[in-house]
Amino acid sequence: MKVIETTLPGAVVIEPRVFGDSRGFFYESYNAEAYREAGIDRVFVQSNVSRSSHGVLRGLHYQWPRPQGKLVSVLEGEVYDVAVDIRRGSPTFGQWAAVVLSADNHRHFWIPEGFAHGFCVLSESATFSYQCSEVYLPAHDAGVLWNDAALAIDWPISTPLLSDKDRKAKPLAEIDPERLPVYMP
Repeated sequence: MKVIETTLPGAVVIEPRVFGDSRGFFYESYNAEAYREAGIDRVFVQSNVSRSSHGVLRGLHYQWPRPQGKLVSVLEGEVYDVAVDIRRGSPTFGQWAAVVLSADNHRHFWIPEGFAHGFCVLSESATFSYQCSEVYLPAHDAGVLWNDAALAIDWPISTPLLSDKDRKAKPLAEIDPERLPVYMP
């Protein structure tokens, strides 16, 4: 597999080796030893799948005080996937990285604990897979406004379909600092 660094230290794109022929393809989507060698030494405790239509934007989500690291990929369709560093004291606080994930490119995106995460669907629909390093805890669920002007995320969509929760999220600057992860160098 190939590991591609992003502008956010720790947030990386993984390109698996894909073996294909006239019958289809095969690739190893996860191997603990290979990921450990790439610096991702986590035990995944929850696996989620979501399906969304074109124009849906989910995010920017995070969990605090029990943060989730997420290894995400697309099983069908194509999405624009974003990670935002929201760790207080981080040298890259408020910065974001984005990658296009699709069923065709087979890429995975590792979003470490302490980052907010979101994606928008570019194809007619998309089936999205999440491997999480912490279970989902509704009482710890939090979010950052998807179009926070200070973040200036270059979303490829201007009027997404949003949940009420995502529509009502606050800009990063308005979130109580005690509700944000802390940078641990």
